[in-house]
Amino acid sequence: MNALLRRLRQTYRRLRLGTRLALGVGALSLVVFGVVGYALTMYMRDYLDSQLGYQLKVVQTVQSKDAAANGTVTQKPYWGWFAAVYDVSGSSAVLREPADIPHDIRPLTAFAETMADSDTELMRTVKIDGEGVYRLRGCEVEPGVVLVSAAPMQDIEDTVDRLITVQVIAFALAAGALVVLGRKLLRRGLQPLSDMASTAHGITSHDLTESAARLPLRADGRDGGPEVDELRTAFNTMLEHIDDSLAVRAEAEQRLRRFVADASHELRTPLMSVRGYADLFQYAAANAPGERDKHLARLRAEAARMGFLLDDLLLLARLDAAEVEAPLRITEADLAELVDHAADAFRASHPDHPLTVTADPETLPLRLDPQRIRQVLDNLLTNAAVHTPAGTEVSVRVSVEPGRALVRVADAGPGIPPADRARVFDRFYRVDKARSRDRGGSGLGLAVARSLVAAHGGTVELSDEPGATVFTLALPLSWVR
Repeated sequence: MNALLRRLRQTYRRLRLGTRLALGVGALSLVVFGVVGYALTMYMRDYLDSQLGYQLKVVQTVQSKDAAANGTVTQKPYWGWFAAVYDVSGSSAVLREPADIPHDIRPLTAFAETMADSDTELMRTVKIDGEGVYRLRGCEVEPGVVLVSAAPMQDIEDTVDRLITVQVIAFALAAGALVVLGRKLLRRGLQPLSDMASTAHGITSHDLTESAARLPLRADGRDGGPEVDELRTAFNTMLEHIDDSLAVRAEAEQRLRRFVADASHELRTPLMSVRGYADLFQYAAANAPGERDKHLARLRAEAARMGFLLDDLLLLARLDAAEVEAPLRITEADLAELVDHAADAFRASHPDHPLTVTADPETLPLRLDPQRIRQVLDNLLTNAAVHTPAGTEVSVRVSVEPGRALVRVADAGPGIPPADRARVFDRFYRVDKARSRDRGGSGLGLAVARSLVAAHGGTVELSDEPGATVFTLALPLSWVR
């Protein structure tokens, strides 16, 4: 579960990083748009300025010839352009008439006076009142005479303004399209996450407190890319894990209910017997003193039977709670010797069942709880005697395999039906449902044996071989508490 949560967090971080990266790319795109627009505007302005300067030069070449021949400019330039010839041989510039000049000639006169101190062509940008911004160009027509031409820059400004307007509109549309498209792509990419969120909300509507609770919902779909697909896989895996956990919990609850019911039923029988024999003992003591010892013996037997049952239940509960320290007392013991002692006790209590013991190693020292392992061996041997008719042969074999010691308890009886093999180790389970408790016990023998062996780190398995039922007890050779 922790690994799945870590994968979910990693995928979520990747998605957040991808979203931030997309937003960063969008912001960078806007910055690039602005830089490109500014560079394009400056380039266009410089280009138009150079073109206007070239046009002034061409026009002034024609005007200078006209001024040299006629003393002034007789041919008018383009509409809105001005041309003036100044005599700068004196202390100040004197305008030659007639001239095509604006109302405010101060900028032209000042520029002409500047030309008096220079023998090269000059250009200057000035503002003429009532006309606007103009580009001035001056050249010498003859010694002491200069020609000043003025061209309006309004067209350049209008062109640049229109270019800026077009760029702003285009960039605004591009930004809007980027935002709309980005949101659409983002929503489409996050739609699988929304579906998973809907699935999670759907799960909350299920009542998980019921014993049969399941989670049939899963996150479907294949959209969203590898990160979302990884998140979806982790989400579904987590749901599968939760679903399996719920199934295990439901099964455990059912086993617990069955266990409580069976335990109550098993305890009720000896308890009722104790009460009945107690009543009979009271009656016999008052009216038939000769039968007092008989009823007292039966009363003690039922009490002892109930005590054995309670001891088994307490042992199973302590083993289930992993209280290994209390049930087990680990010492060095010889497993082969324990098998011999269990065999001797079996021959004494069940003389009608021939028993053979085979031990490959004469001694097999292990670290174990001798009393509990002896209890396991007694349960397995008693089970073989109870479930087989008189005269059935029983065999015990001790052997060693790599890493473990084996004890096989086999009988040549009728065997266990296939439908019952999977449940023979269940608590209170009996193969023969019609068998009386006086003969068959409480159904806890094999359950106790399996729990005790598991507490030693071993296993007990059932296998049906042709003509024999075999219980195999396996203990690790290097098991240390």
